Amino acid sequence: MEEPDFWDNPEKSQEFMKTLSSLKEDIEVFRKLNDQYEEIETLLEMAYEENDASLIPEIEETLKDFTASLENIRIKTLLSGEYDGDNAIMTLHAGAGGTESCDWASMLYRMYCRWADRKGFQVEVLDYLDGEEAGIKSVTFEVKGENAFGYLKSEKGVHRLVRISPFNAAGKRQTSFVSCDVMPDIEEDIDIEIRDEDLRIDTYRSSGAGGQHINKTSSAIRITHLPTNIVVQCQNERSQHMNKDKAMQMLKAKLYLLKQQENAEKVSDIRGEVKEIGWGNQIRSYVMQPYTMVKDHRTSAETGNVDSVMDGSIDIFINGYLKWLALGAKEAENE
Repeated sequence: MEEPDFWDNPEKSQEFMKTLSSLKEDIEVFRKLNDQYEEIETLLEMAYEENDASLIPEIEETLKDFTASLENIRIKTLLSGEYDGDNAIMTLHAGAGGTESCDWASMLYRMYCRWADRKGFQVEVLDYLDGEEAGIKSVTFEVKGENAFGYLKSEKGVHRLVRISPFNAAGKRQTSFVSCDVMPDIEEDIDIEIRDEDLRIDTYRSSGAGGQHINKTSSAIRITHLPTNIVVQCQNERSQHMNKDKAMQMLKAKLYLLKQQENAEKVSDIRGEVKEIGWGNQIRSYVMQPYTMVKDHRTSAETGNVDSVMDGSIDIFINGYLKWLALGAKEAENE
């Protein structure tokens, strides 16, 4: 940074600044852990020497904070994937279950927004389609923050809800499904060849909540890649041209990930793929009646506090997935 030409390339300079900020944050967390460790040792010695049981609650509270910080930084070391440090683009699609599924999609969207808010991340809606009666039929949004994709890649798959539906007049228990797709927002130009004849590009009028440009012109863009049937949509940028650029960027990222997946499947089965949005394909179940339980079927991580999960407390599942992924990679190396 002390080089005289450091700011000549603003994009590269910003990357350096981002890296510096991340390293400073890691060092600060380490120093805090070190201080807490020494504080716990001191409190334990005082409690033991003076036989003072009144110090126990303070020791327990400090130890709880220390353990949580230690776990967070340990999990961060598992984010070693090529694009783990990038922003994440997530798409939720309501599946089997009609209006109930659309409501379930809006609940999941709120859950991810609350999680992002807790992390200090930003959320930007790229595409939005309301449900016919309630909720969201589909939504694509970008989560911006350090390691956003590394954390949120755990959410790719089908999410299943079991509850007594407020949309069911008979008051019966109902099961509904929403698929979640996650990809990194790869900023650099990806070397993927896309032929013009392989694309179908449609324009349409934007819908849903948005700024002053929403609903005024047919500037929203939908691109279909015919050979793979991959569809990407963007309606949030200021112009049709910008929406097209963003959609092409998303398409390139999806095709790149697909290519990586095909290569991986030659040697082993790829984990966490999105399947049909229905029975038997869910990665996680959220049960609200007759009992309360959220369980991840890949890692067996579970909690009975559904309300807390729906309020954004999903780190138990994210951390469990990253450990499971790391264990799978280690087993593959040993084989």
